[in-house]
Amino acid sequence: MIFNLFRRTPTADSIASLYGMIVAQARMPAFYRAYGVPDTVDGRFEMVVLHTVLVLRRLDAEPERVRQLGQGLFDHFCRDMDASLREMGIGDLGVPREMQRMGEAFYGRKAAYDAALAGSDDAMLAATLARNIFGSASGRARGEMQIVAYVRAAVRDLGAQDGEALARGEGAFPNPGAVATPMIAKQ
Repeated sequence: MIFNLFRRTPTADSIASLYGMIVAQARMPAFYRAYGVPDTVDGRFEMVVLHTVLVLRRLDAEPERVRQLGQGLFDHFCRDMDASLREMGIGDLGVPREMQRMGEAFYGRKAAYDAALAGSDDAMLAATLARNIFGSASGRARGEMQIVAYVRAAVRDLGAQDGEALARGEGAFPNPGAVATPMIAKQ
C-alpha cells in the first residue's frame, strides 16, 4: 500500500546510524585543533568523505547482503550534501552542478585512498591525504603524519569490528586524540 512508501526500513535505520557515526567522527574537534585540518566547509567535507570511504572499504569485506549497504550509505551521503548545499543558499539551478562536482570528488578520493591503503607505504598515504585534506593549508606539515597514523588505526579498528554490528550502525572509530603519531625519520 501507499503507507509502505513512508515507513522506515531496518536497512534505512542502519544506514542512518552508520552515516551519523561517520559525521560525528568527522566533526571531532581533534582533527581541526590538533591535526590542523582546515575548519572550513571544504575541510569538513574532506573529513566526511574520508570516513565514508573507510566505512565503505570495511563493508566491502563482508558478505553481499552487508556490502549492499554501501550503496545506501553513498546515497545517504548524497542526500546530506544536497541538503547542505541548499542550506548554504545554493539555488535549485546550482545544486545539480555542485552535486556532480562533489560526486566526482568523492569517487576520485575513494580511488586515491583505496590505492594508497592497498599497500603499506605511509609516504604514499601521507601524500594522498595531504593533497586532499590539507591542500595548501598551513596545518599540513603538522598534521600529515598524525592523520596517517589515525587512518591506519581506523582501518585496523574497523577491520576488527563485527561486520553485522557495523551494518547495524554500531561501529566505532578510534579516538583521534589518542592515536600516537609515529616519529618521522630525517632523510
